Amino acid sequence: MTKSNNQVWFITGSQHLYGLETLKQVEQNSLTIAKALDASGAISASIIFKEVLTTPDAITKLLLEANNDKNCIGLIAWMHTFSPAKMWINGLKMLQKPLLDFHTQFGRDIPWNSIDMDFMNLNQTAHGGREFGFICSRMRIERKVVVGHWQEKNVHTQIDTWARAAAAWHDAQGGKIARFGDNMRDVAVTEGDKVAAQMHLGFSVYGFGVGDLVTKYINNIAENEAEALVKVYAEEYSIANLSAIKSTLLTEAKTELGIKAFLEEGNFKGFTTTFEDLHGLAQLPGLAAQRLMAEGYGFAAEGDWKTAALLRMTKIMDKGLKGGSSFMEDYTYHLDPQNKKVLGAHMLEICPTIAAEKPKLEVHPLGIGGKANPARLVFDVASGKAVNAALMDMGNRFRLLVNKVNVVESELMPKLPVARAIWQPKPDFETAVTAWIYAGGAHHTAFSKAVNEAHFADLATIAGIEFLLIDEHTNLHQFRNEIRWNELYYHTSKGFFA
Repeated sequence: MTKSNNQVWFITGSQHLYGLETLKQVEQNSLTIAKALDASGAISASIIFKEVLTTPDAITKLLLEANNDKNCIGLIAWMHTFSPAKMWINGLKMLQKPLLDFHTQFGRDIPWNSIDMDFMNLNQTAHGGREFGFICSRMRIERKVVVGHWQEKNVHTQIDTWARAAAAWHDAQGGKIARFGDNMRDVAVTEGDKVAAQMHLGFSVYGFGVGDLVTKYINNIAENEAEALVKVYAEEYSIANLSAIKSTLLTEAKTELGIKAFLEEGNFKGFTTTFEDLHGLAQLPGLAAQRLMAEGYGFAAEGDWKTAALLRMTKIMDKGLKGGSSFMEDYTYHLDPQNKKVLGAHMLEICPTIAAEKPKLEVHPLGIGGKANPARLVFDVASGKAVNAALMDMGNRFRLLVNKVNVVESELMPKLPVARAIWQPKPDFETAVTAWIYAGGAHHTAFSKAVNEAHFADLATIAGIEFLLIDEHTNLHQFRNEIRWNELYYHTSKGFFA
């Protein structure tokens, strides 16, 4: 995903009532705003100016063009003057790309001493924007609304947040997740409706036998390729005694190269594994999963295809941002009444993009899976703000649940050779965990120090799925009511809005 093929079209609404001279000024002002947004270092997408739209046919034609343009990830709509909203109905009915409703105006201030009716007729965002807002709401069109002057930094930040979510959504359409083996047996939350996921979120899930991966890909990796990758390991990570673990690393290097070759050949954007299906593998692919996540692939353990897809979308949203994102699991609690904390980790597979320092590459027994001792990267996660996001299939809808957390300094854990993070959830441990349980939150998450709750909220809006947030303002009574009200909404909304 590059800025050149991450295009957001900037469209402007007006009408012929104001005359040619006014429309020329509308076009000039709109072009100025689009160019300024495109030049902003705070917006990751390329902002492409499109013509001023003044008729129903022109609107419909352009929105259909946006649907069919492979580089268009969404549209920003601005009503410079008054644009009668019935003109937009047909085009909006057909629009399939994310929409941002931009409520701004060209001039920041009212020229108090010179304002006249000509100025009023030209600068009617307050008027036209409300008309456009009505028709979007009347048609139940999900969109992002951004209000403020186009030169404000906060406005640029909001546009970028939406653009990153739109890019993730765009990437998911037609995306594929490879599932090596099934999910962990008898686990409920990692199951789900793959057909519904493809309908609502865009990605599809394909199952493959682990034996085929081993015989057709991993076993065909040449020794010199594995040797070259082990040299990369030695450069990028701290290894206490390379000679003692080299044979294990060569095996893991072949596993990494084999999985990557499989993913590239099939154009997959993420994958899952499970320790209950390792047929033909010498060890659970821990290091391979860690490194492939760092390259941008989505991943989740135990066959959890929803979290693998969510992590891929998170990786798309965090491109160019500091902090990194990873597959994560709430593993165990520290229940000191004065200092309650969560230890997040997994058996092996935590992405090194969230490492505080240079990771250590080590080999240790796993005690699960019945295979050879696997290699893994061991590191702590630096303190600071982060979010945990989980995607669940609730039967009649998908729910995206996000908890804001504060990562704290790690304790010494000399006998726990895994990558790990310690955090305190907001608003407090009891409230956050109770709300998570009430919401049916999964134990697997996409953990990010790069993106925040606003990115996930925009993603949920674009996808048309439920979004729940646990943050510093969460009140359990209100949160439980929100769940109840959402249940009613998703059960009856089609009947209401038919």
